[in-house]
Amino acid sequence: MSWTPPPVLVTRRLPQEALDRIAARCDMTLYDGEGAMPRDQLLAQLAGKAGAITLLTDRVDEEFLEAAGPRLKVVANYAVGFDNIDVQACTRHGVLACNTPEVLTETTADTAFALMMAAARRVAEGDRFLRSGARWIWGPLMMLGQDVHHATIGIVGFGRIGQALARRARGRHRHRRGPGPRARAVPGEGRRGASSRACGIGTRDSRGGWIRCSRR
Repeated sequence: MSWTPPPVLVTRRLPQEALDRIAARCDMTLYDGEGAMPRDQLLAQLAGKAGAITLLTDRVDEEFLEAAGPRLKVVANYAVGFDNIDVQACTRHGVLACNTPEVLTETTADTAFALMMAAARRVAEGDRFLRSGARWIWGPLMMLGQDVHHATIGIVGFGRIGQALARRARGRHRHRRGPGPRARAVPGEGRRGASSRACGIGTRDSRGGWIRCSRR
């Protein structure tokens, strides 16, 4: 008896390596349009599918599951979050709902760190100034920013991303502060030149510093 690859709907173009792996194992239907897949087209294409790879823009609810029919076994969300998925409805229909936890923790911390440094050193402003073509002569007060080294960084939300940012701050000789009754241990803590402690969001620090908000 020959094996028939399961039909799978992919609602947005993914990196080519991922698409190649899906196509090698499944009968893939790919929406290749710009932006989110239109809802009416999504519901029509779902019929008879064994799996669906969705994004946060795709609402996975009772309507979605009914349109797919009883053959649907798994909905794989290409996202860390799953706010778009009605988990209880998936449970009622016997559909496994998956997400991709923690894949962007370090990447998001990198971006937050870069934005903080760019704001402190006026990187975007300096870029716009140079691209304007305006004539200039350097002076002692020109494009002065703020020091980040040895400053205090306040991290509002000391979850996975907040702790990843704290690890980066540790390498820049900063003091780190986060809200909460107790400070969480940061892997590698204890190196000379950096420290962390919990504090209230309204706490002031004589050294001045930077605040970074994180949901996770």
